Amino acid sequence: MEFRGSSVYDQEEFFSAYMKRRGRKDSPNNAIETPIIYELAGDFQNKTILDLGCGDASFGKELLERGAASYTGVEGSEQMLEAAKQNLSGVNGTVFHHTMQSYGYPEETFDLVASRFAIHYVPDIEPLFQNVHSTLKNGGKFIFSVQHPVTTASFNSKTTGDRRENWIVDDYFRSGERKEPWIGQVVVKYHRTIEQYFSALIRCGFSVTSLREGTPVRENFADEKEYERRRRIPVVLAFSCVKN
Repeated sequence: MEFRGSSVYDQEEFFSAYMKRRGRKDSPNNAIETPIIYELAGDFQNKTILDLGCGDASFGKELLERGAASYTGVEGSEQMLEAAKQNLSGVNGTVFHHTMQSYGYPEETFDLVASRFAIHYVPDIEPLFQNVHSTLKNGGKFIFSVQHPVTTASFNSKTTGDRRENWIVDDYFRSGERKEPWIGQVVVKYHRTIEQYFSALIRCGFSVTSLREGTPVRENFADEKEYERRRRIPVVLAFSCVKN
C-alpha cells in the first residue's frame, strides 16, 4: 500500500516509530535541518507565523516561547493534529486540520511562512508558492526545507527501509513521483531539481535570499561516525525568500 501526503502518519505503528526517530539528537531533523531553519528565520520576535505541514507543532511552541506574537499550524494528519493541539495548549497557537493545498490562505496576514520537510509531498508546488506569496505581508519571509533532490532522484539504493549506506544519483532531471520504502511503509514523494524550486519561487514573485544544502557541523552531532556519514551526501535543501 502507498501513502500520499500526511496520510502515513495516521498509521499507528508508523507514527510511533517516526516520533522515536524524530527525537534522536543525531537525526537529520535535529542535527542538520533545525539549526538552518532558525538561522534562516532570523528575528521572529513579535512576528505572526504560519507553519505548513506543522506536524506536532513543537516548532511552533518553541517559536512562541522565544517571542513570536502568534503561530498558526496547518496539518493533514489527524494523529499529528492531536499532538500539535497538546503542544500548543496554553500558548498563542492554533492548528488547522488541512493540507497545504486545501488551507484558505488569508490575504497579507503573516510575517513569516515556514515549512519543514513537507513540500516534497506536494505534487504541484507553483500554486502552493502563489498561495504563500498572497498570505504574506509585503516584505514577508518564506523559509522551507525539503529532502535534497540528490536523495530523491533515485531510490535504487534504497529498496528497503533499512539504513542507507550508499546513494545512487540517477534520473535527476526526470522530475515527478517517487516511491520510497520508509519505516515499514511506502510513501510517495515528488522529486524536483534545485533549479525547478528556484525558478518556481521567482515566477511566483519571491526574491531568493539564501539557499542552504545542510553542511553538517560537528558540534551538532553526538556520534562521530554519524557525522562522517552525513558528510558524504546532502540530505537537506533549504530556501529563504522574501515577498517582493
